[in-house]
This record gives sequence, C-alpha cells and structure tokens, in this order.
Amino acid sequence: MDAADLTRIAELEMKSHGLRPVFAPEALHEAQRSANDGGAEPGADIRDMRTRLWFSIDNDDTLDLDQLSWAEALPGGGVRLAVAVADIDAKVRPGGAIDAHAAVNTTSVYTAAGVFPMLPQVLSNGLTSLHEGEERLAVVVEMEIDGRGEVTGSQLYRAVVLNQAKLAYDSVAAWLDGRAPAPQAVAASVALQAQIHLHDQVALSLRQWRHRRGALNVSTAQARPVFVDGQLVDLRADHKNRAKDLIADLMIATNGATARYLSKHGQPSLRRVLQEPRRWDRLVLLAAKHGAALPQAPDALALDKFLAERRRADPAGFEDLSLSVVKMLGSGAYAAAPAGAPGAGHFGLAVNDYAHSTAPNRRFVDLVTQRLLKATLARQAPPYSLEQLDAIAQHCTVQEDSASTVERRVLKAAAAYLLHGRIGEHFDAIVTGAAPKGTFVRITSPLVEGRVVSGFEGLDVGDTLRVKLRSVDAEQRFIDFERA
Repeated sequence: MDAADLTRIAELEMKSHGLRPVFAPEALHEAQRSANDGGAEPGADIRDMRTRLWFSIDNDDTLDLDQLSWAEALPGGGVRLAVAVADIDAKVRPGGAIDAHAAVNTTSVYTAAGVFPMLPQVLSNGLTSLHEGEERLAVVVEMEIDGRGEVTGSQLYRAVVLNQAKLAYDSVAAWLDGRAPAPQAVAASVALQAQIHLHDQVALSLRQWRHRRGALNVSTAQARPVFVDGQLVDLRADHKNRAKDLIADLMIATNGATARYLSKHGQPSLRRVLQEPRRWDRLVLLAAKHGAALPQAPDALALDKFLAERRRADPAGFEDLSLSVVKMLGSGAYAAAPAGAPGAGHFGLAVNDYAHSTAPNRRFVDLVTQRLLKATLARQAPPYSLEQLDAIAQHCTVQEDSASTVERRVLKAAAAYLLHGRIGEHFDAIVTGAAPKGTFVRITSPLVEGRVVSGFEGLDVGDTLRVKLRSVDAEQRFIDFERA
C-alpha cells in the first residue's frame, strides 16, 4: 500500500462521514486573494511585539503553527506569560467560501494518509501560520502566574509578532531531560535557553496547581504512520514527553484566561465541558483490581491519586492503564454559555470556564472564539447570537466525533495492510470498547484497534487479554481478532 492508496481511502471515509475532503474552487480563489492582501501594521489597536523572543514548539513536520509564547520572571517568584495566537479572522471573512468550508468540517482531520486541513494550505500552512522569521498578526493572552501556579491576572490585546525560533517537541524534551544536546537554535542562544527553562518551570507550576484540584495525569500514545520511499512500513507510537506537556499546560491556562475574559466582559462563549465520567462504575472496578478503592461518586482527586500510585508502581504499564481511564471518562463536548453563566467545568482538567481558543488554524470553535474576543476588544456587539453559538457547539461536537472516526478507520486500513501477512499470530491486547455494536481491543505492534469477533463475552473496557489475528481487509477497514 502506498500513500496514494491511503489518500483514496481517506477521501472516501471523509465523504461517508459528512466531511469535505477538498475545497470548492471559490474557497481556493478566496484564499489566494486573501493571501495577496497586506497585513495590518502596528497602531493604536495593534501593539508592536516583534522584538520579544517568541518561539514555537510543535511536531517536526508541523506547518500550521497556531501559537507562540514568551515569558519573564517577576519579583516574588511569579511569571508573566504571554501566548500569541495566530489571527486567523484577519484572513478568513465571516460568511465567505473559506468560512463555509470550515463551518462544515469544523476541524482539520489528521489521517494516516496525511492532513485534510480546515483552511486552504495557502493560509493554514502559509499566511496564517506563525512561521519562523515571518511577521504575523496575533491575539495575545498575557497572564500573571504566581509561584504556586495560579493565574492571578490576565489581559488580551492584538499585536504584530515574530517567531524567532521554530522548535520541535522531541529534541526540546531530550535536551530538558538531559538525554541529548540542545537543538541548534537553542544552543546558539543563551536567552532562548533561559526562556525554555522558565517555560518549563511555569508549566510545572500550572500543572501542579491543577493536580491539587484533581486534574488527571494520564499518558497515552498515538499511532503515527511511517513511510519509506512512499510506501507504508510501520505505525509507531508517538508518546507524550516533557515538551508536549509544557505546551499543553500553557494552552490550558490560556484557554481558561480566554473564557474568563469573555465572561468578565459580559459576552457569550463556547465552552469545552466534561462534567462527569461516562463509566465511573468501571473506574471503581478498575481501581479495585489494583487493590485501590475509589468512592462510589465521581471524585477527580481520588482518581488522580490512584493514577499517581499506579504510575509509580508500574511505569511500563501506565500507558495501557491511561488508555482504559480515558475510554471510561468519555469525550468532552462543546456547549454555548450565555453571558455571565457559571462555568460547567472539565472533569479531566480540573478547570472551569474553559474555552478552546489556541488553535484557530485547525478548529472552527477556536476561530469563532477569536471573533468573539476581537469584537470584545473593539467594544463591538458579539458577532454570533447565543442561538447561533448553540448550533455551532452541537455541530462541532458531532463533526469532531466524525473526524475521529475517519482518523481511526484510515489508520485501521493502514494497519490491516501491515498485518495482512500475520494472520494466526497472537498479540497482547487491552479492551478499548465494549458496546452492543461490538467489543474492540488495541494491540501495540502496530499500534491499532480491532474487533473481537469470537470469545468477547464478559469483556469490558480496561480488561487485558491475548488475542489471535483472525482476518484483515484494508479496503473494508476491518481487523478481526478472536480471544486466544
């Protein structure tokens, strides 16, 4: 199987799940016209922040860079942290052809065949991406964080920024952990080294503040396709690391500050919520298998304590345990919040007032939130009514689930191809789904899920077992196991 085969499969999956794999000609023409427009200059409403030492950390091959960050130490042990988010709204006209495509798909779709971007690549990989050495418009969220990791104040403003270093997760994490020398750009700049260490410090304090309130510390792996000369050769686990955690912690703080800003100014918003775990009863049983007791009612602090104990007791098995917990928690959803409404909260993150805002190149919810923020900054009426926000929230929740299904099915097609010569082999597996539609397990080499078609009676999420590969079909996107 080559990249073209996977692309064909991915396009079919996109169409069958209500997603558009290609842009209409009008959207591409509109994107080209927008790309030719000049950028705004610093002025009364747009600050000049180009001299700050902004930098980005993302995957090595990421082209759609959404955010930069910068920090400085404050007297008394606090830190001023600024996160600059790409101003996508400046290039994507509400109600235009690009906006219409983004409103349908609502997200970029990351498949084993490649990325199906929410915005045309001339924008998402070009004029709206915060590339190194390129001046860009941004919405900046500037926060003051005390020594305990609490965000004590924040302000938002528009600015022109300049990415001075594009860094990668793996090389930064290896350097921070002392496993490798600094990346070239970091080694060449003492100031950049100090920035990254300060970021690492403030991210840890933010994380600890949330953990004291019950944020869950899980560690799961995602599969990434590996091609050699255009041919798929493997699906390897892409693990969390220190640099990924660093950026995640900064984005959680930024999203919280964004929600509080809109609430403070009496504006409606879109929130990401996960109020209670979907299968708390199974989490109680899972903990009991490991000799721990969870209360009968959902308790984030108790669950995080159990996870911390298991991480110490069995580091090698913690990813499998984390996967089980994530599946039992269930997925979050988007919800429209009226002006002044209290935050519904996010169980897994232990935060209230959480609004997605840091990836407007990739998520329509973030683009809508950016428009709400810019209207508030300009003292204008909200560009969306509460009824419109409610419809957007519901549609984005559905389409996000559809995108996940597409990603999973394309990955399954790729894995079926890799496994077609291994029928009859045995694998260690963990149950990732158990419902009337079927029981599903995940194996690790390659990292993929399949259905248990024989011997699934009595299995539930989190159970571990040995399975035998029974059959595969890349075209039909199935991998079938039987209980060994």
